[in-house]
Amino acid sequence: MRHRRTVPKLSRTAPHRKALMANLASALFERKHIRTTEAKAKAARQVSEKLISLGKKGTLHARRLAFKQLRQKRAVQILFDEVAPQYMDRPGGYTRVVKLGQRPGDGAPMAVLELVGFETAVKKKKQKDAAAAAKEDKKKEDKKKKEKKGQKTDQAEEVAEASK
Repeated sequence: MRHRRTVPKLSRTAPHRKALMANLASALFERKHIRTTEAKAKAARQVSEKLISLGKKGTLHARRLAFKQLRQKRAVQILFDEVAPQYMDRPGGYTRVVKLGQRPGDGAPMAVLELVGFETAVKKKKQKDAAAAAKEDKKKEDKKKKEKKGQKTDQAEEVAEASK
């Protein structure tokens, strides 16, 4: 019986699910944010938060336990050297799941799993939006200037015709 077992199965066998979680957590630590389905993001959040707690301990034993789960030296190194030191004062809640809507192909709910404090995805989007807004404002101003110049030349032509 599975009483009080909250591991999401994700329609995969246990070794496949383990490999998937290891790959998602490794990608999260390397890129600081990943885009995946909502169910996978929520499952990967559990794994990655436990790994960050191991990283905060910083012991050799914790490093070996993290390597056992992640299976990638580079990801373990990033976890212990870059990610975990950022969260030393934080008691939990190291990741955030941001829902994005549905995937066009199959309608699967998509989400971004990101590390709190490393919001590069959100910052980049805000910068793009700000740049696009500035560009639109500039176009509107240029258009207004052209319209004013056009009105002045029309008035000058009218004055010239009236004086003839």
